Amino acid sequence: MAIWLRIMLAGLVLATLVVVAFWPRLGPVGVVFWVWLFMLVSGWVAWAFLGRSRAATAAAAMEPEVRPLHETDEPAIIRELMDVQAASEQAGVLVFRGNLREPADVAFEKLKQAVGSQSVPLLQPDERWGTAVYLMPKPVEQAVLERPARIWVNWLLFGLAFLTTTWAGAAHAGVNLLQEPGRFAVGLPYSIGLLAILGVHELGHFFAARRHGMNVTPPYFIPVPFALGTFGAFIRMRSPPEDRRSLFDVAAAGPLAGLVVAIPALLIGLHYSTVENLGLHTPAAAQGASLPTSILFGLLAKLSLGPALSGNSVVHLGPLAFAGWLGLFITALNLLPIGQLDGGHIARSMFGHRVGSFIGTVAMWALLFLAVFEFPGLMLWAIIVFFLAGRATPPLNDLTPISPARKWVGWLTFLILASILIPMPDSWL
Repeated sequence: MAIWLRIMLAGLVLATLVVVAFWPRLGPVGVVFWVWLFMLVSGWVAWAFLGRSRAATAAAAMEPEVRPLHETDEPAIIRELMDVQAASEQAGVLVFRGNLREPADVAFEKLKQAVGSQSVPLLQPDERWGTAVYLMPKPVEQAVLERPARIWVNWLLFGLAFLTTTWAGAAHAGVNLLQEPGRFAVGLPYSIGLLAILGVHELGHFFAARRHGMNVTPPYFIPVPFALGTFGAFIRMRSPPEDRRSLFDVAAAGPLAGLVVAIPALLIGLHYSTVENLGLHTPAAAQGASLPTSILFGLLAKLSLGPALSGNSVVHLGPLAFAGWLGLFITALNLLPIGQLDGGHIARSMFGHRVGSFIGTVAMWALLFLAVFEFPGLMLWAIIVFFLAGRATPPLNDLTPISPARKWVGWLTFLILASILIPMPDSWL
């Protein structure tokens, strides 16, 4: 067992003893803190020890031998485009390391034309030699890539999500549709608003991917018969992005498209919400939001409700406004610059693999600390992001930078993220 796993296990045992010894004196906040910390560390240890050790053992047992390549084995296109310093072959993958003689985007296009349909070229940064070129056999048959999606599955999931979100919207309004099925219309503003936000978000990804010639499925909605009525939606990427530009476009298109629906939904929904002025701030209810709140939400609330708002106001969100608020939250969650989240892809496209990975690590730990010490309600989402976000998938050409215009759009997305997360000062109301 690795030394760091032993240290983690020892810390877990010590934390358990501390909780047992001091439980009566911790208070509710302390108990919640240690319970979440215990669950997080336990899950991390289990995942790291069981998952990684098994994967490492299997990989070690199956890893093929690396065979150095002689200069005569190098394809002519490689010798034309690259000053090769090292060449090898492993499991059919040819790897060449050195310096490119031409710009990365030009070299990538020439490689694609030269290898045709037999291989997939990858251009990746190499810390020692500058560039690594991989020529990989196509991992999936073209017939599988071109197999049409089962559209009826997408529509079925959408229909179920419509039912579950209508149920959830009615429940948030205090209506039990099992007892009063005739009042289903109460849940429609929430259901239609939330599904429109999620659907347009995914369609933004879908059309951006299609524009770049990527193989992608229509959106799949995830219905659940409780809580919010859905766990969101997703699309399946059947082919990788060719370069940072396509990776950036697909990643940024979703959140920006979703905001085009979320912001109007919130503005309209706030107009039909109620405002209660209190002498003291009170916590938000299930469909209420106490002000001051995030900068973006506060500005939109002020724009919609006008002078009715003040620093001691509580806005009780109507169904459509609640859907719009969730749209802002979903956008912020997706824009976190972590792993395979949209923000993680944007950061990687803007700054490259090393800097993007560093930003993702810092953002992940910042999210965990915020969840532990400031906003316990974030803990579930932080754990989901921690275990599911993973590492961002590199584009085939990971060397050619994105355009300045795209960088400005990237900074805009991070500004939007900050405006959703940063509380709005009282003096701004």
